[in-house]
Amino acid sequence: MEPVKQPRSKFRRKREGGFVIVLIAVFLLFVVGAMAALSIDIVTFYTGRSEAQLSADAAALAGARVLANSGATSSADASVASAATTWCQNVGTQVAQSNLVGGQPPPTVSVTCSMTPSQNNPTVSAQVQATLPTFFARIWGTSQITVAASATAEAYNPSGVATGSSSSVISPVAPLCVKPWLLPNLNPNPNGPIAIFNRLTGQIEDSSLLGWSQAAGFTAACGSGNGDCTQGFSQTQQAWQGYPGDPSPQGSFPAPSSSSVACSPAVSGFTPTAYQLSVAGCVQIPIACNATVDIDFNHYNGNRNDDTAAAVNCLAHSVSSEGDSMSSQLNQATAPFQFLAGGDNPMVQAGVLGATSNIMVSDSLVTVPVFDCGPGSPPLPCQAPNPSSVQLTGFVQFFLDPNGMAASTNGQINSTVINLVGCGSSANGTPVIGNGASAVPVRLIAPSAAQ
Repeated sequence: MEPVKQPRSKFRRKREGGFVIVLIAVFLLFVVGAMAALSIDIVTFYTGRSEAQLSADAAALAGARVLANSGATSSADASVASAATTWCQNVGTQVAQSNLVGGQPPPTVSVTCSMTPSQNNPTVSAQVQATLPTFFARIWGTSQITVAASATAEAYNPSGVATGSSSSVISPVAPLCVKPWLLPNLNPNPNGPIAIFNRLTGQIEDSSLLGWSQAAGFTAACGSGNGDCTQGFSQTQQAWQGYPGDPSPQGSFPAPSSSSVACSPAVSGFTPTAYQLSVAGCVQIPIACNATVDIDFNHYNGNRNDDTAAAVNCLAHSVSSEGDSMSSQLNQATAPFQFLAGGDNPMVQAGVLGATSNIMVSDSLVTVPVFDCGPGSPPLPCQAPNPSSVQLTGFVQFFLDPNGMAASTNGQINSTVINLVGCGSSANGTPVIGNGASAVPVRLIAPSAAQ
């Protein structure tokens, strides 16, 4: 029998089915390629943009930190602003390029440090841009993608030194790591005005205090002899003669744990007491302008002068007189300030930095509160009854023992004024939380308002 022939239409359908399968396979190939481009190249884009944002954030914050610790926000001197701006731009650029984008330093970095219109509240803007290679997107002829990010940070000082007006005061500051030493609002400069800050506006009354340094230094403990406070609060205050804040758990300066404080090398006389821990460690509770804080009249037994020296030597890593110092290339009585790592700096000991390296921050930089102590504006004279607490009107940032030398045991601490931050009674709103030991808070204001 002759084989039965299949209808020609069936052969046609089989051939068409084969073509459809091929077309589907080709279509799926493009779909898979597109999905791969979307999944890999888009992830590359978003990762690169996140890295660019981190680079811009870091650059803006680093530049603002330079302005904060240079003393520029406490000065109305245009030459100070100019020098600080140059350092700000250099440091900001270096930090941006040290934060890799796509595994490489970003090739395009722009850092702008603006000290106008208000020198006491400067801003730092950073822009970062980089090109990243694509992978599957090359199928469509796209071999590179561009990522970019920007950030703006500010160094906030509400003193209003540039404008001299209460309108510049918006919110008080609330620094962290404030030391338990309370200074009266009295100017140590005998040729200047009586007060450090105007108690109403927070304005700095004597800009010449910036860089003020005396061999005798300020006194961190009241009284005579061993520096105790058994005689209570003196009605007539003396400039640069301080009182110890209360370091008890219920006080305004509760001592941090002893495990958080490490002295290298070991310091003789560092027991430590609660007072010493508050000096050598970081009190994590922010202390705000216009807050009321406690004086320690009842929680101390011992020689506060000796204990102050031991705690300062622990904090400043200066027991061997190799603590951090101020740059010898600059006039130490003139802002902007620069700092050098000492031989006992932990980063030097660890081999991360070399001795005398330039550093932006130092454990020798401390913030000390200033209390309002009498009627009038400014208080004239600085008198008060015998209180157990005082109200703060500002902060002074010191560099302790500017030459890196160990502190003496007479209760007086050699120091240089780095910043002056006043709030005044007119300050209102939510306090701007500080960071580190800076009296001038540094925060991002764009793209977010993170503090």
